[in-house]
Parts: sequence; structure tokens; C-alpha cells
Amino acid sequence: MSTVKRKLIEVALPLEAINRESAREKSIRHGHPSTLHLWWARRPLAAARAVLFAQLVDDPSARPAEFPTDEAQAVERKRLFGIIERLVDWDNINDESLFREARQEILRSTGGRPPTILDPFAGGGSIPLEAQRLGLEAHASDLNPVAVLINRALIEIPPLWSGVPPVFPGASDSRMGAWTGTTGLAEDVRRYGQWMRDEAERRIGHLYPKAKLGDGTEANVIAWIWARTITCPNPACGIEMPLARSWWLGKKKGKEAFVVPEVVTKSDGTRRVEFAIGHDVHAGPSGAADGTVTRTGAVCVACGTGVPLSYVRDEGKSGRIGTRLMAIVAEGDRRRLYLPPTPEQESAADVAVPADVPETDLPDAALGFRVQGYGMRRHVDLFTARQLTAMTTFSDLIGEARERVLADATAHGMTQDDRSLEVGGTGSAAYADSVAVYLALVLGKVADIGNALVSWKPSMDQAIHLFTRQAIPMLWDFSETPVLSDRHAGGYTVSLGNVAKAIPNVPPGSHRGHVTQADAAKRSYESVLVATDPPYYDNVGYADLSDFFYVWLRRSLLGILPTTLATMLTPKADELVAEPFRHGGAASAERFFEEGFRDVFAHIRKDTPNDLPITVFYAFKQSDTDVEGVASTGWQTLLEGMLSSGWEVTATWPVRTELGNRMRSIDSNALASSIVLACRPRSASAEAVTRRAFIARLKEELPASLRVLQQGSVAPVDLAQAAIGPGMAVFSRYTKVVEADGSDMSVRTALALINQVLDEVLTEQEGDFDADTRFCVKWFTQFGWNEGTSGEADVLARATNTSVEGLARGGVFKAVAGKARLLGPTDLAEDWDPMADDRVSDWEVAIRLAKALSEQGMERAAALMATAGARRDLDTVKELAYLLFSLSEKKGWTQTAVLFNGLGTAWNDVENAARTAAGRQVVAQDELTFDDEN
Repeated sequence: MSTVKRKLIEVALPLEAINRESAREKSIRHGHPSTLHLWWARRPLAAARAVLFAQLVDDPSARPAEFPTDEAQAVERKRLFGIIERLVDWDNINDESLFREARQEILRSTGGRPPTILDPFAGGGSIPLEAQRLGLEAHASDLNPVAVLINRALIEIPPLWSGVPPVFPGASDSRMGAWTGTTGLAEDVRRYGQWMRDEAERRIGHLYPKAKLGDGTEANVIAWIWARTITCPNPACGIEMPLARSWWLGKKKGKEAFVVPEVVTKSDGTRRVEFAIGHDVHAGPSGAADGTVTRTGAVCVACGTGVPLSYVRDEGKSGRIGTRLMAIVAEGDRRRLYLPPTPEQESAADVAVPADVPETDLPDAALGFRVQGYGMRRHVDLFTARQLTAMTTFSDLIGEARERVLADATAHGMTQDDRSLEVGGTGSAAYADSVAVYLALVLGKVADIGNALVSWKPSMDQAIHLFTRQAIPMLWDFSETPVLSDRHAGGYTVSLGNVAKAIPNVPPGSHRGHVTQADAAKRSYESVLVATDPPYYDNVGYADLSDFFYVWLRRSLLGILPTTLATMLTPKADELVAEPFRHGGAASAERFFEEGFRDVFAHIRKDTPNDLPITVFYAFKQSDTDVEGVASTGWQTLLEGMLSSGWEVTATWPVRTELGNRMRSIDSNALASSIVLACRPRSASAEAVTRRAFIARLKEELPASLRVLQQGSVAPVDLAQAAIGPGMAVFSRYTKVVEADGSDMSVRTALALINQVLDEVLTEQEGDFDADTRFCVKWFTQFGWNEGTSGEADVLARATNTSVEGLARGGVFKAVAGKARLLGPTDLAEDWDPMADDRVSDWEVAIRLAKALSEQGMERAAALMATAGARRDLDTVKELAYLLFSLSEKKGWTQTAVLFNGLGTAWNDVENAARTAAGRQVVAQDELTFDDEN
């Protein structure tokens, strides 16, 4: 290893900038390449860009002739950090001079011959796309044809048509100057897509009538709110009972609206539930009266009979679940109008299912699927008949649009090359295929919000697409959006606009990307360097989920991409996911996953360049407790596969992938941070060590690594998972770790030991705290926010070199009438001034910062941090926040754990805001002084 040049990623990264911009990407909705098509667990482009750059560029310490001293290396490292900090900023995405500078650095560190980058689990394409943006030859492969199609749209198609003007009649005359990059392609996608929308309105526009208002005028419909129905099992009732999770439609202040179910008796004596709209917030539904369905069953609105979910499932499997229109959402003057259903609106949706819909089956059982138990057994069951009519109409129109593109491209003088896109064509036929691919991706976006499992969110007054998470859950009341809308979610034009805006931000690149459909365990890795984001054990069932899109993509593009879309559904058997339903149970699924990873990384190990590390993103969170302690099956299987193949972890970095203001569930399996591992082939001279030596080395190295993780603002809830990286960096450098009985230590045992040492390190950080804080931590560990006795408080205070009276004077403790307790966040006033407090502890700063952030937001927390930093060491306060989260999580104090997780996660954001606030104060003071002098 000593002869190998270390790369920047193996030494240092500007984590704060990378994490800030990675989290920021989640809020970019227009023009971002991720908006081309949905993919689950896609890594941020900023993180992929930074990791690739740092993977290839030498750390200054690897070039001692140029940078002989630590000082010289630090200066050069800071310069490289500056490049990364500019690279990750989305505002610089089209700064060609910046990317030329980055490419020159890569060329300098790779002898002018940078490697070809391959992601064998390409998925949503973040890594190949950013490799191409950095001027590298990018290769992407995936077993899943939906991922293959997305990657083609990202790295294979754009370079073909860079600088080509649009061929739609008259489009090339619509702007002055050259059609640079992929702007011409984007314009054609927009124009032909608009032709499709207009043609669809001619064919099916009558299915989407306007809403009639009380004054006789009409308004555009934004959504129809439907409820599923069953027959009440009570023989004395038998009414068609609606299944609704909530009656609320709108909850914005002053615009509240809700459904009011009313049981009416018709002239023939039968009864029926009708729906009206209420607006009086004081009469709005709440508690058990809000909706008819809970996790355990439903209730009939007519007779009050409780209905178990088993009955609902049986009705669904027998095909007896119906639907009723509950409300219409229409477009008003800067507000939503909520209207009761009308027979005309309900009958407009009563159409026959088209004859040529995809007749494909959902899996009998799969990760994230819940609908089969209610009778939804086929993909078409996830759509209403009107939605299926729209989907088949637009799908047919893609083929018609493709023929128009071909004719117009030929008339425009484009090369008449009859070879298709799939076989390497570069002329008019391939161009028509390319436009059709993007139009099919638009249809995929329409499907995501144009199905019968789309919820209506009252707090936002809008429909929410199906895949808000990696699942297809059951939904009782759902929102149907008008596909012909030009302005609102669900409208084809809206999805078309998002795709067209994203295409110009997909770099043409200096090389055409190469995308193949391949099994990562069987493909060749010769002459490539791997940077990858592999599947996360059993977190996401990509193949089963992506079939939702695949059936429509295949229907639309089979004649254009017959090889890519050859199978009826996406391949399942070889998908590297620990899917227990597919492999006969959890144990077999785990074995399949581990063996698959070992095969993949053994293949990579055989062919990987000796002078460069590979990089692996991993974001799985799972904790299992057994006799050895706390470990992680997901990490265990990944690492077993890698380490048994001869890899050594040389660096690990936490990359934040969620917004700082997003509060995550403590028991969620989804990390707020991804862990990036840099790995090299383990040295042939690596040695074996004993268990004792391994633990000693862990205790020696983990404290420094932990501080790096905390400074990078890895979320406290993710800290234990993030610490696996540096812990395994120690474990993986040895050929084996020998147990006392002579056996080899397993990865599972190593993971449990890493967790134990992590707990010790967090506890040892107490030595950094002031005396009052050490008392509070120990009291909190024993009592939480509950009461103890004054005697116990006095004994503990003496042991920690403080006093109960001093603690009370410090505003953190209360002892009265023999009882004593910590003052919790709710006990503290909001107007605390650290500069006016004569006894400020790390504990008080941490509690008040957490309270301010949670209750008053970023601005107040930043102002508090700016002043508190003058009284206490904020790095120590940050360590305390992580410790308090860890203690709260272990005790099961969820509310408190969430409080401190929020503070730890948002720490760097608060710190940046505090610096900005402090800067404004300095400027204001300078201006005041200037005025006074005049």
C-alpha cells in the first residue's frame, strides 16, 4: 500500500459543502436530470460528482516532490476543496470553464489517460451522468430495462444530437442563434409532445368535462376525489358503504373544506350515501369521526357496524370493491373550489376498459406491495377505466409522433440512416427513436400521478404521486387528476415540460456513453474503474416496483427497442435484492444476496486498476440484536461479499441525502446519510491479528473518525451506521482477526464490536463536558425528565464536582421539598440571553438550541448559537447532542430522541446561518459607526 498514490477521497473531503448541496438538490424541481423519470433511492448528483472527482485526483501527500511539507499539502488540498465546492453547487452546472478546470485536474492525476467509469448497478444514472459531465467515458449497466432506458436518456442519446436544431416544422426559426447542446432535442420533445396532447384532447377530451359552478359558470377540474366502497355486511343495512381514511379536503387556514357523508332514502325505499361539502372548521371531522377506515377495520356510516379488514379483503378478492365520487376539486380565483359530486361528472368516468391494456400480473407477494390482498392482482387494476383509456391513447400517440419526427427529420435534411437507435444508428431513424424515448418517459411520469393510488393531501391542496416511497400501498380514497390539464399535477403538459426542461441540463459530454443490460455478477470489468451505488439488501424491490412503469414503456417502445424490452416484465431471478418472497424465506434471501455480492466484487477485484480505488455508496440501515450485541444484516452481507473477495476499505465518508429540515422516523430503515466507501485490493502483505489487537486498534482510531462524522453532520440517528465504515476500515486491512479459540472473527462479530466501541467513545466524550453538564448527563441517564430525590441529586452533584444550588442557579435543575428533576425543554423560557447568564453550561446550550430549532425554527436557533458560541465551545455542545440522542434512543424516549436528532442533523445549517447573522451584525455596527462619525 505504501507504493500506491493516495487519492483525495482517501484523505479528506469538504464534507460540509458536499452535504449542503446534496441536501439542497432534493428541493430542485425544474431542470434537474432526476425529473426525467422516477427511480428509487437515487444518489444526489452533487455527491456523485464530488466522489468521482476525489476518486481520481491525487491527494497532495501522494506527490511529495511538488508538495514536500504538511503546510504545502494543506494549501494544495484547500485549492482542490475549492474546486469541489464550486462543482457541487447546482448553480454552476453549466459553467463550462469550471468543468474544464476539473477535467484538467483529473488528467493531471491520471497521466492524461483517465479511466473509463462503470456503474454496474446504474439505476437512476447519477454516477454515469456525472462521470460524463466530468469529461470521462461513462459506462452504465443494469439488469433492469427501466434503469437501462433512463441511463440511455441520460448518457447515450444526448451526445448523438448535440448542436442539432429541432426538426419540428418552424421550430428552428423560433430562436436567434445556435441550438447549443441538447436544446434542439429538448425543443422537439416539447413540440411533438404538445402535438400528442392536442391530439389526445381531440380523441378523449369529452371524458374530462368542466365543473359547473353555482352561478352557472364553468371551471377546470383539478381532481376528482373517489372513495372505494363495499356492501355493509350488516343484513339489516346492506348499504354501499364508503371507505375513506379522512373526510378532509383542504386544511389551509381560511380555506378549510371537508366531505360530509349523508344517508338518504330514495323514493323506492333504498338507501344510499350521498356527499356534501362542509366549510365550518368548528364542525369539521376529528378523531374517530374523521374517515371510516383505520389500521384494524372500517365502520359503516349508515349503521355504525364495525367491519374487519378481513371482510374488506374478501370483498376485494371477489371483485366486489367499487368506487364512488366524493368530491370535485375545481380551479377558482387563486384558490381551490371544493364541489359535491354530480351525476354528469360521475358518468363521465364510466367508460369501458380498453381492449389493449397490458394484461400483466402483479407479484403474488413482494417487498413494499400491499394491494394484492384487496383484489388488485394485475397492473391494470391500479388504474381506473378512464385512466387506462388515457394511458393507452398517449401510448399509441408516441408511435404516431415517432413517424412524424422521422418524416420531418428527413425533410429537414438529416442523414437518412435507417438503422435504429438500439443498433447504433446516427441518422433520422435514430433521431425519431430518441424523441420517442423521451416521450415515453413523459408517459411514465403521467402514470405515477395518473393512477388509482394517488392521495389528496389536504394540507397542500394537491394530489400526491404514488411513489412517495418505495412501495405500492393500499389507498382507500384516492385522487384522479385530469391528464389533459395544462397547469396542474397529473396533466400531460406539466410532465412534458419537466422532461423538456431537464434535457438541456444533461451534458452532451466529449464521449458518447455506453449503456448495456447486464447482470453485475456476470459481466466483464476489464479496463474500467467502478464507482457504484448497489442495492441495499431488502430495502427496495426495484424489479417488482419498476414493472409499474415497464408495462407502459414496453407497450410504447417495443417496436423501437425490441431487445431492451424483450421480456414481458423486468427480470427477477438474478436481481441482487434479499427478497424473501422470491427466495423461499429470509435465510435463503440473505444467502443469495451475500453470494451475489461476493461474485460481483470478486469479478471487480480481478480486473480493477491497481492504482485507483473503487467507490461504493451504501445507505442501508438495520439493527439486529443477538448474544454478540448490535449488528446489521444488510451491512454484514455487503461486507462479507466485499472482504471475502479481497477488498480493503481505505476511507469512508457520510454524504447527507435529505433536507436538513426533514425529521425522520427514529426506527426508519432509510438513512438520511449515505456512506461512501473507498476500497482497494487488500495488500498481499496484510497480516492477521488477534481479537485483542483489533479492539485496541478500534479504540485508537474510532474517536478521531467519530469526530469527522459529527463534523460532517451525519444525522445522530445514522451515526451508528456511519461508524461501521471506519470500523470496517480497521477490520478489512487484516487478512483475518483471530478469536481466542483460534477461529476467524466473523463480520457480524466485528460489527457488534464496532457498536460497543462506539458506545464507549460517546461515553468517554463526557470528559470534555463541564461539571454541570456531566451531572446532567448522568442524571438524565438514570431519570430522564422524571423526578428523583434531593438526596440522590446531592450525592451525584458531589461526585461530579458541582452543587445542586449551582445547578439550580444555572437554570437547568430544580430541587424542592425533597424532590429533584432536570428542567426539560418545555420548562425553559424562550427569551434566554446567554450573554446575560452568569452560569452557562454545555447542557443548557444544547437543550435551548434543540428547543429553539424545534419550536421556533432555523432563524431563532442561529441567533442563539451566534451568542452562545461566545460562552461555550460549540463543538463540545454538538458532541453532547449526539450523546443525548444515543441515550434517548436506547431508553426508548422517542420524542426526546427526535429533538436531538433534529439538532445534530441541522447543526451545520444552523452554524452557517449563525455566521451569516453574525456577519450582518458586524456590517450593521460598521454602518452605525460611520454614521456617528458624520
